[in-house]
Amino acid sequence: MTRAPAPNAIEVLGWAWHQRAVPARRVPAPAPGRTRVAARLGLAASTLGILGFLGGFLAFVDALQRVERLPEGRADGIVALTGGAQRIGDAIDLLAGGYGRRLLITGVNERTSRDEIARLNPTQRTLIACCVDLDYRARNTIGNAIETRRWMRAHRFSTVTVVTSNYHMPRTLIELDHALQDSERVVPHAVVAESFDPDRWWQSLPAARLLASEYVKFLVSWVRTRFEDDPERSRAAILIGRGKPVKMVAEPLIRTAN
Repeated sequence: MTRAPAPNAIEVLGWAWHQRAVPARRVPAPAPGRTRVAARLGLAASTLGILGFLGGFLAFVDALQRVERLPEGRADGIVALTGGAQRIGDAIDLLAGGYGRRLLITGVNERTSRDEIARLNPTQRTLIACCVDLDYRARNTIGNAIETRRWMRAHRFSTVTVVTSNYHMPRTLIELDHALQDSERVVPHAVVAESFDPDRWWQSLPAARLLASEYVKFLVSWVRTRFEDDPERSRAAILIGRGKPVKMVAEPLIRTAN
């Protein structure tokens, strides 16, 4: 036996309520002409963006120094950024040649001591003992710039020669100029590794990746420094450095005795 459905409570009281169907509002479809124009504008903007990125990348690579040159003048201090082959050795050679009074090696691994650097550079033991300072705090290029500023002002230096790889130099100069605020002068000394040829980067996938990565970091640094006053109070700098391991010294620091 089929049971009749229970009456609605409102119907029991003598009222009946029926919901009226509300017709859906029809949204007019965009005109085909407008859709095509918007798609073309989007494609044109994307194309211009890609061409601009590629053009900037090629200009970035073209501006890299191909040949190492000694500084034209002498600076108060020398700063070497760890992370690339030959940087430390070249900086020690500049210090020995009288191109600066003291040398700061910034971004040193915590397990690398002054004695180890002296052992790997036996001809410069006395110079390393008296005139080389090691920075263990910096974790990235922003930290390198901050520690360079602190070191220069502690020694009252007004000029510094910065030693880093040629592909890393553009970003380094942006960070140093931002940290120093034109109060001190920076002389670049780009290290050119024999194993890295920027003129044939497209023939080597590792070289292409390295340059593309460095170019993107260069753009990020350029944009970031346009909107902040001091790297030590930069939230972006804190986020970039947060959670990163201690930077390892990427080069063996071995120099052949003359």
